[in-house]
Amino acid sequence: MGANHSDRAIHFLRKFFFKDEPLNICVGLLDEPGSTCAELERYCLESIQDGVSLMAVTPDDQLVGVCLSGIVKKEDAEDSKGDSLEECANPKFKKILNLLTTVSKECDIFQRYPHLDTVLEIRVVSVDNAYRGQGIAKALFDQTKKLAKELSVPMVRVDCTSHYSAMAVARLGFQPIYTLQYSHHLDNSGQPVFQPEPPHSCVKTFIMHVPT
Repeated sequence: MGANHSDRAIHFLRKFFFKDEPLNICVGLLDEPGSTCAELERYCLESIQDGVSLMAVTPDDQLVGVCLSGIVKKEDAEDSKGDSLEECANPKFKKILNLLTTVSKECDIFQRYPHLDTVLEIRVVSVDNAYRGQGIAKALFDQTKKLAKELSVPMVRVDCTSHYSAMAVARLGFQPIYTLQYSHHLDNSGQPVFQPEPPHSCVKTFIMHVPT
């Protein structure tokens, strides 16, 4: 997926991902019908610019799946999400970015695996509701792993904020290496920042080693 596909991908995500993602729902990010979040869309567009995102299309060119990924280098790891957090003007989306930043710091992938210089990070995966259960997400993950191998990136990482996405990723053979319970992620007054509906109780980081 290139920059020329950005508008098409964002339109798809508005329809099938933004309004259904548990944390987006939890903070009321898109409460009004037809509302958008410029900061969330900018976050997605920045991933597309890395050139490792994928689309799934039917033979008649209908877009049915999107997988947004980015390359994270060891020397940039500490600053990548922190910069976005500082620049975010949307208080609701800033809560989500703060969680992702916390997960990255506490998981500390490059400290945990000191031989790594780069990681391919899957950030958003979404499939058209009408095409779910047909192996599209698996195909997007498989192609992402192939892309990592072609680029000599030895690890693919994904943070799952949804119980269902975590189960799906585990079925694909990814290993869980870090878990943060939402009940343990607190605001300044000691209250949980996120209280999503069950069964969503935590964010999990998964990895897969890629032979290069």
